[in-house]
Amino acid sequence: MPALAPDSGVEDRFGTRNRVARLILANGPSTAADLAARLGLTPAGVRRHLDALLAEGLVEAREQRVYGQRGRGRPAKVFALTGTGRSVFHHTYDEMAIDALRFIAENGGESAVDAFARRRFSGLAERYRELLAGAKPAERPKLLAEALTADGYAASTRTTASVPVPGKPVIEGAQVCQHHCPVQHVAEEFPQLCEAETQVFAELLGTHVQRLATIAHGDGVCTTFIPSLPAKNQSSPTQVTPSEQSEGASA
Repeated sequence: MPALAPDSGVEDRFGTRNRVARLILANGPSTAADLAARLGLTPAGVRRHLDALLAEGLVEAREQRVYGQRGRGRPAKVFALTGTGRSVFHHTYDEMAIDALRFIAENGGESAVDAFARRRFSGLAERYRELLAGAKPAERPKLLAEALTADGYAASTRTTASVPVPGKPVIEGAQVCQHHCPVQHVAEEFPQLCEAETQVFAELLGTHVQRLATIAHGDGVCTTFIPSLPAKNQSSPTQVTPSEQSEGASA
C-alpha cells in the first residue's frame, strides 16, 4: 500500500506532499488554487504534488459541485482523498468488522444490524450529551464538530442555506462536515452506521437534521445540514434508553 513519507523539519517534496494530503483530509475536496493559498505556494507547484498523489492512487480528481445556478465556463477541478489515501492516516479492523456484521445480518436479520448500529453510537451520544445540554441551539453544531474532531473525525462547521428547491423556501442553517470517517469501508456495505449516526446527531442537537453526503457513498465529506429554527422549536438533547434504542432500530 502506498504510504506518505513522514513530516520533517526540512521542507522537501515529501514533506510538502504530506501537507497537501493532510489539508485535503482536514478541509475536504479542494482546488489546487485553494491548496496553494493555504500552503503559500504557487498553484503550479501544488499541482506537481497533486500529480504525484494521483499517480500513487492517494487522491482523485473530481468536478467541483455547484449548488444553484452554475456560472459560465467549466466547473473547477477539486482533489479528494481516495480510500487508500484515507487509510494512510487511520487504520481500522475493517475486514473483521465487516465479517462480524455479516454474521449478525445472517443470524439476526437487518433489524439486528440496525440495533448494533444504534448501540455503537449510544456511547458517543452519552459522552456528547452533557457537553451540548447547556449550550444554546445555535452553539450546538460547533460544539458537536469540536467533539467529533477530538474523536478523529476532522469535523468543521459553516453557515449555509438549504439547496434551493422550486416552490420551497430556502432555510438558513449550519453544516457539520466530517472530513474523515474511521469506518468508511464498513459503512459502504452497512449504511445503517451512517443512519444511526445521523439520528444521534438529531437527538443531540434537538432538531431534525438532513444528511447531504457521506464518504461511504463516494462523497468527499460527510455533510449534515442543521436548520436554524426559532428557539421555541428547539429542544434539549434527548435521553434515549437502551430499550428505546432497540425499538427504534427494529422499526
